[in-house]
Amino acid sequence: MTPSEGTPFPLASPMDGAPRPPAADAPPFGRSASALRRRLRADRLATLVVTAGGVGIVASILAILVFIVAEVLPLIYPARVETAAELPLAGGAARALDADPYRTHVAALGADGVLRVISLGNGSVVAEKSILPAGAALAQADASQADVFAASTEDGRVILTSLDWHADFATGSRKVTASIGESRVLQLDAGGKALRAFAARLVDDRGPVAVGQLADGSLATVAVVREENAFTGAVTESEERTRSEPVAPLSALVLDDAGRNLFGGDAEGRLLWWRLADGKLSEPQIRAGEAPGVSALALLIGGRSLVVGRESGALETWSLVPDRDLGSALTRIHALPGFAETVTRIVPSWRDKGFFASSRSGDLGLFHSTSEQLLWQDRAPLPDVSAIAYSPRGDTVYVAGGGELAVLDVDNPHPEISLGTLFSRVWYEGYPEPTYVWQSSSGSDDFEPKLSLVPLLVGTLKGTLYSLLIAIPLGVFGAMYVANFMAPRLKQIVKPTIEIMAALPSVVLGFLAGLWLAPRLEQLFPALLLMILLFPVLVIGAGIAWDRVPARLRSKLPVGVEALFFILVLAVGILLSILASGPIERLAFGGDFQAWLLGTTGLPYDQRNAIVVGLAMGFAVIPIIFAISEDAFANVPASLVSGSLALGANRWQTVTQIVLPTASPGIFSAVMVGFGRAVGETMIVLMATGNTPILDWNPFNGFRTLSANIAVEIPEAPQFGTLYRVLFLAALLLFALTFVLNTVAEVVRQRLRRRYAEL
Repeated sequence: MTPSEGTPFPLASPMDGAPRPPAADAPPFGRSASALRRRLRADRLATLVVTAGGVGIVASILAILVFIVAEVLPLIYPARVETAAELPLAGGAARALDADPYRTHVAALGADGVLRVISLGNGSVVAEKSILPAGAALAQADASQADVFAASTEDGRVILTSLDWHADFATGSRKVTASIGESRVLQLDAGGKALRAFAARLVDDRGPVAVGQLADGSLATVAVVREENAFTGAVTESEERTRSEPVAPLSALVLDDAGRNLFGGDAEGRLLWWRLADGKLSEPQIRAGEAPGVSALALLIGGRSLVVGRESGALETWSLVPDRDLGSALTRIHALPGFAETVTRIVPSWRDKGFFASSRSGDLGLFHSTSEQLLWQDRAPLPDVSAIAYSPRGDTVYVAGGGELAVLDVDNPHPEISLGTLFSRVWYEGYPEPTYVWQSSSGSDDFEPKLSLVPLLVGTLKGTLYSLLIAIPLGVFGAMYVANFMAPRLKQIVKPTIEIMAALPSVVLGFLAGLWLAPRLEQLFPALLLMILLFPVLVIGAGIAWDRVPARLRSKLPVGVEALFFILVLAVGILLSILASGPIERLAFGGDFQAWLLGTTGLPYDQRNAIVVGLAMGFAVIPIIFAISEDAFANVPASLVSGSLALGANRWQTVTQIVLPTASPGIFSAVMVGFGRAVGETMIVLMATGNTPILDWNPFNGFRTLSANIAVEIPEAPQFGTLYRVLFLAALLLFALTFVLNTVAEVVRQRLRRRYAEL
């Protein structure tokens, strides 16, 4: 049958040399089934590895965030005060209490004038002694000085008795004993009448000091003066007595530990302050209170803050602040939440600026002066509270009342932290006004920690701003020139060189900035100002000059030589600026730029300042912004550029109106990455600034950033202490700041991308 009759052509056999069609189940491209299976397994494995890596990164970041938050959360936990034990108090109602540091014993001064040391284990009396002279009756008692009991008698005498706690470990376990010292008796009222109010102290280097208000309203002062013979070593004592003019009846008196400042309050709500020098009282400085009736006074640790309790239940803190006319003025610096009834007692902490207070209605409260917080408040565990004592370690409070003693456990690790102390102005002791201060440590607990994060936040933004002012223009415009104007052969050299700059260690840049750049910039700062003015003129002039070169001559020059010409012009500009620095400083700034700056603007010039950091950190950020921006410019489709040029636009018009908008999402990403690099920079800021937490935008001052502060403070921060957790809070703020900014940046980038995707 012929093909025309419908018979199909015969298929060629393999022997005929014709190809055989592949089978339906044969692998494509001639690959075997086993090779395809291996490829599929490799693809699945790669997908699994990439997915696991991505999930691992996200999980790691979340784990870091959870850890930081867990370290910060205890800062906001409330204080906890719980009754641990109640036991009978030998001798009945106590008039004053003192406790040892080990929570084993309490010393109580009873109404009978007997000082008893009581074991907290079984309530037994382990030592006792009467501190009153024969025939004397106790009138008032006080234990506001550590391990010292002060009392006044009905016949106008003041008694001071010291108590010494001793811990012995000779037997392998701790054994605490107490020894009661000899009493010092000072006669204040020669007429033998009871004192209206009194205050007394044992001053280490001088001797006992006592002040009391007599019945006629005058203040009697007795100070014991010790004198040591330089040859024999014999010590003699003498009493210095003075008497002041009468004042209104005082409801409370308190004397600082140095025996140099006396404070009093009266029923009209006025506060009085006397200086005590050589046993003599100065004229009082009187301050009218905003609420009537001073009912209790106490000095916080350090003797710089006076806590005032009033009959209305209000609580205030007053301090001596600098005053132009008076030198120092007693000023109210804090107002705290108080009670509904009269404040009866104020007991300061020996560890911080906190204190316990009680009211007439039987309420107890735990307060902190600096943070102005009421940390805890509840009813007293015993009726008729007669005395309160704070343990030296600040973890226990002892309350006496109704012939019993209550032991209260106190858990209050971070009382000085609040939103106000972290982010608002705070009026610190001795400061003329509220301010933002970071000062994490001091020589002793007498000084309150100042943990405002505002100077650190401002310093972080300040360093970032000055570095980006330099890095963004140079990085973006440099990338635009390299990607669109520079000769390809020269581009192959310039681009890798700039990208390698990103590998320079920041510690090296910081070292060079702090030890080389900063002193030279201090000497040649007018040259920098001249460069800022001269460079634009030189660049424009060089461009005009190059454009005037005949095209015939330019065509004979190597491609890209114009970049070398501009570099040469700028180098000459730098040299001219340095040579002209001295003459310009003499002509424009009177021969001393720093003196002119201070005299004209009031701004001091620090050698290591924000300008130095801006130059050094800008140098570190430029390669990052340049590399990402250059990639964004290079990724603009060539069809857009060709179409613009074909329609008659020149190269500059094409770059500015077509390429730049199209690359804007990538440029924005470059700027935000550079911002994150600048925010998190540590070593350059640490080494190139004075690292001082100053709150201003003065470019001639130093600053401290959040990251640099963490690097400086964390090695010295006690684990789980307040400073330790505040540093983690600073890390959390950095995390949140970069996260929010990156999120906003990504939203903006996506919008820009959608907007210019149609070009």
